[in-house]
Parts: sequence; C-alpha cells; structure tokens
Amino acid sequence: MKKFLTISLIVGILVLLGYFLFVYYVPYSEGYRSGELVKISNRGVVFKTWEGRLSQGVSESQHFDFSVEEKEKVVLEQLKELQGHHVKLTYIERFGTFPWMGDTKYYITSVEKTSKE
Repeated sequence: MKKFLTISLIVGILVLLGYFLFVYYVPYSEGYRSGELVKISNRGVVFKTWEGRLSQGVSESQHFDFSVEEKEKVVLEQLKELQGHHVKLTYIERFGTFPWMGDTKYYITSVEKTSKE
C-alpha cells in the first residue's frame, strides 16, 4: 500500500509538472495585431501582472486584450511610451495561463510604432 501511494504521488507530481511545462513552453499560435494602444496597466491583488488593450476599430467591441510577462522589460517600456499611438504587436497565444502570468492567453513579445493609414 505504501508503494502504491508513493508511485501515485510521483505520477501526480510528474503530470502537474508536465502540464505546467506544456502550457508555458508550447505556444498554441503566434501572430500580429495592430491598432491603437488604449491602455497598459499593472493590476492584481495577490499577483501583479501587466495587462493591456488594443483598439482595433471604431466600436469598443473590437478590441484585443493581452498580457505582458514581467521579464519583458523592453516591451513594457515601449508600451508605456506608445500608449495612445498606433502600434503593431507580436504575440504568442498559449493553451492556458496561470494567475502569476496574466489574465489572458495572449503574451506580447515585441511592439513597434506604425503610422496610422
């Protein structure tokens, strides 16, 4: 019985570790979005995460919500400077997220200012 519990515990830990590694390191999709950078904010009670919104049209229903990981210092600084401007964002989409990573499944990896056409 002791051996069964030990094996079950080890298998459980390996499954959780595998799930975490899969969600964090395997991107579901990669892509680009462009529009006006409406907001970038540091929010949360227990876990502070950087969240933003990109307006992609005239109505408020056409928006793209995204997260930025804390390790992306250069991207965060660029987003802070470019708020209110037209930008092109490069992102990865993950299968899921964890509370300490952000509210969305979309994570920005780079940003560039574009001219509004």
